[in-house]
Amino acid sequence: MREELLSPDLDPVDIDVEVGLRPRRLDEFVGQAELKGHLRVMLEAARERGEAADHFLFAGPPGLGKTTLAHIVAAEMDAELHITSGPALERAGDLAAILTKLEPGDILFIDEIHRLSNVIEEILYSAMEDYKLD
Repeated sequence: MREELLSPDLDPVDIDVEVGLRPRRLDEFVGQAELKGHLRVMLEAARERGEAADHFLFAGPPGLGKTTLAHIVAAEMDAELHITSGPALERAGDLAAILTKLEPGDILFIDEIHRLSNVIEEILYSAMEDYKLD
């Protein structure tokens, strides 16, 4: 019992509770009024154009809601959300494997993006700008 309490691994019940408590829509997200206003305008404009929203970069300390905002943007745009982390993208092939599986309108959230290597950053920037891999 004590080992279970001290384990760093999340229990499936804990995950369900955490996900259940997360806001699902922009109107449910508490705080960050200015950010929410900007996001709302960008998302509504993209929907009216019938296009995917532009690229977003959420920055800040842990617990600020960056992952939650990625989930909200996906829900607001009725898009598929794909999540990875900077440390998981060690080689160009790791990034290429993810990018080539994305469909138009899909959202890619890279947690800890500041931990990407310079090589991976360059590939990502090029892909974001040109919508293709070099």
